[in-house]
Amino acid sequence: MGLWFTEKQTEDFGITMKVNKTHHTEQTEFQKLDMVETAEWGNMLLLDDMVMTTEKDEFVYHEMMAHVPLFTHPNPEAVLVVGGGDGGVIREILKHPSVKKAVLVDIDGKVIEYSKKYLPSIAGKLEDPRVEVRVADGFMHIAESENAYDVIMVDSTEPVGPAVNLFTKGFYAGIQEALKEDGVFVAQTDNPWFKADLIRQVYKDVQEIFPVTRLYTANIPTYPSGLWTFTIGSKKHDPLAVQENRFFDIDTKYYTKELHQASFVLPKFVQDLTV
Repeated sequence: MGLWFTEKQTEDFGITMKVNKTHHTEQTEFQKLDMVETAEWGNMLLLDDMVMTTEKDEFVYHEMMAHVPLFTHPNPEAVLVVGGGDGGVIREILKHPSVKKAVLVDIDGKVIEYSKKYLPSIAGKLEDPRVEVRVADGFMHIAESENAYDVIMVDSTEPVGPAVNLFTKGFYAGIQEALKEDGVFVAQTDNPWFKADLIRQVYKDVQEIFPVTRLYTANIPTYPSGLWTFTIGSKKHDPLAVQENRFFDIDTKYYTKELHQASFVLPKFVQDLTV
């Protein structure tokens, strides 16, 4: 039969997958970390028994986190990723030639270390000369950064453990201060089937701070429910008003310029969370 792992996504529902072997497991200073090889999804990073990323479907999340805000901003040069120690968002950011510096701030250095070892196709760009990696508290980094970034991406875990503060209105207000005058930020905001209240609250908080606030979705099969949301806040630039000449060809598997627009077309029950 082999070993099977189940992520209990609610008290009454979970997702199960066959595990071929465990590469590494430990309790870090901040969370339980497991790196496993699965039969269906390849190598997989688990934090506190929640799926963070897999070799097979990681491109969806990382492309949609990075390219939507980067194409929304007319000239992104300085970019910050809070969390994202697996390096996937950084890999996508570097596909934009305007980016001069990409800063990664993750509180848990073990995520970075073992992603480099077991997820090289995801973490392989962390050594790029345009990248600065800091093992530090992203909440504090935001508080200490003023008018520093064109784009900020919050690639956090779910709002438990060390990520709790990354879903607060005070954090979003700090992001507003850390962005330049025409800055854009995006945060992953979980799924509308099980976390509707979270999405509703985050959208409300961001909308009270940023003149332009939008919600968009992507299909990520190993994340709870498969339907995932991102909330974007912008000081000036609307992701739905990107000029055609702003788009250029990049190597992607999920994101396209057409999908950029289409991802903001929401099912009615998701749209209702924004009003």
